[in-house]
Amino acid sequence: MGVYLGVDGGGTKTAFVLADDAGEVLAESTGPSAYYFAAGIDLVERVLEDGVAAVTRSAGLDRAAIDRAFVALPGHGEASGDVPALDAIAGRVLGHDRYDVGNDAVAGWAGSLGGADGINIVAGTGSIAYGEWRGAAHRAGGWSEVFGDEGSAYWVAVRGLNAFSRMSDGRLPSGPLHAAIRNRVGAATDLDVIGVVVDRWGAKRDRTAALAPAVTEAAEAGDAAAQAIVDDAGAELAALVTAVRSGLGVEPGETVPVSYSGGMFRAPGIRAAFEAALPAGSDLRAPIAGPALGAALYARRRAHAGRPA
Repeated sequence: MGVYLGVDGGGTKTAFVLADDAGEVLAESTGPSAYYFAAGIDLVERVLEDGVAAVTRSAGLDRAAIDRAFVALPGHGEASGDVPALDAIAGRVLGHDRYDVGNDAVAGWAGSLGGADGINIVAGTGSIAYGEWRGAAHRAGGWSEVFGDEGSAYWVAVRGLNAFSRMSDGRLPSGPLHAAIRNRVGAATDLDVIGVVVDRWGAKRDRTAALAPAVTEAAEAGDAAAQAIVDDAGAELAALVTAVRSGLGVEPGETVPVSYSGGMFRAPGIRAAFEAALPAGSDLRAPIAGPALGAALYARRRAHAGRPA
């Protein structure tokens, strides 16, 4: 029986899955985010070490029993000088060289579409799209919360905070979003939102992104400003699909499978806005599996690719 390790590093958490040749899950564990850009690259080794130890212990296996691993990391490939160090970390943690390291967008695609040709869009703390089509591969988005990640939880939350401030000032009519933001932040006054988000939270990416449900829930409650944010988020995510289609060289009129992963798609309004804005020729499909199992399936594929027919 083959054993394959999938690691899905996200902006909020890192998931570890061990699966067998049939794609059945043998063990799972979860650890903190491996997003190292603000915390330093040493964070990655600590997260991987603890997570791999936990998942192998849960399965009653030694790390040497892992036939192949795929470690999907947020930010991988986005600072080219860091790639050798990230790849070496995985090798030290696993204790062997039967592994690959890549961007977390690949795990999302492999899980959602089972490794088949098509495009997957990830909308979690950040956002990114990745696809493969007839031997070509392309990604779009994932440009960080500073100047990208449109449609992500962070992007939606920041837009929501901006609308909250405008409602507080009287620049926008006050709606359900105002109370939703203030309640979720736990602020005693409107201005205390600044103190909590900027000072107490340090404007951290994951803490700020956790405010996104306040926006989607306010939209469901009829808040016009929140609904506009949700509609914009869906359109931005669909635009990433369009960009990947183009990058893959998909011909006009061809139909391409499209799927999705990430917490933002748990909001019905986001899914509806995304579907409404998708380009023609998109065959929207519910995800087959999550990105952590997707990483394990990708590891299985890589292992089989190295074997004789």
